[in-house]
Amino acid sequence: MNILLKDGCVGLKGTDFAQSGQDAEWVELRESWQRLGDEKWQKAARAQELHNFHKAHKFCGFCGGHMSTASEISVKCDDCGREIWPQLSPAMVVLVTRSHGEEALLVHAANFKHADVHALVAGFVETGESLEQCVAREVKEETSIEVSNIKYVGSQSWPFPGQMMVGFTAEYKSGNIRLSDGELTSAGWFTRDNHPPLPSPPSLSRHIIDLWIEGKL
Repeated sequence: MNILLKDGCVGLKGTDFAQSGQDAEWVELRESWQRLGDEKWQKAARAQELHNFHKAHKFCGFCGGHMSTASEISVKCDDCGREIWPQLSPAMVVLVTRSHGEEALLVHAANFKHADVHALVAGFVETGESLEQCVAREVKEETSIEVSNIKYVGSQSWPFPGQMMVGFTAEYKSGNIRLSDGELTSAGWFTRDNHPPLPSPPSLSRHIIDLWIEGKL
C-alpha cells in the first residue's frame, strides 16, 4: 500500500491511496478519514507522524552530528551514536457534566478553524503532574470551574504533530464559567438535544461527545 503525504495532506485516488502524485486528489489528513476509514487512516496518520519526526531530527541534539535512520521508528547519530525515538506529547480532553449528566460543558478555542464549533476542554500535561491533575488544572485555568470524580474513558494517537490524547469524564463541583486564560472564546452548558456544531471525526473529543449524546457514558 502506497501512502502519499505532502504538507499534511494525503494523496487519494478513488477509494485507495494513489499510486502516484500526478493524478491524486490531495486531502488534509484529518478530512481524509471520511474517505479512508479507520484502518487506512491510522496508517496514514502513523506515516505523517514519522515524517514529522524525521524532518525535525536531521541533526543530533547532543553533538550536532548528522542523524541516519536506525530502525522503522528511530534515528541514530553518525558521530556520537545516540539513538532517539519519536517523543509523544500527552494531552487530555475531558467531558465535564452537571445536572446528573444531562448537561455537558462545551467550549470554543481561539485556534479552532470554524467559529461556531464547540468541543471538550483540552490541554497538555505539564512536567510533574498526573493526567488527573492535568484535567483538574486545565478546567480550572480555562473556565474557572472545579471538577471531581475524574474517570478515564480512552486514548487516541493524534499526529498533529505528535500527541497522545487521553480522554476523561468529570463532574461539576463548583464555580461559574469565567474564561480566564485567553485560550477560549466561548463556553457553556449544553444538553443532548441542544448543542452547537461539534468537531468532525475521528477526534477523541467528538467520540466522547457522541458517547454522551447516545447515553453510553
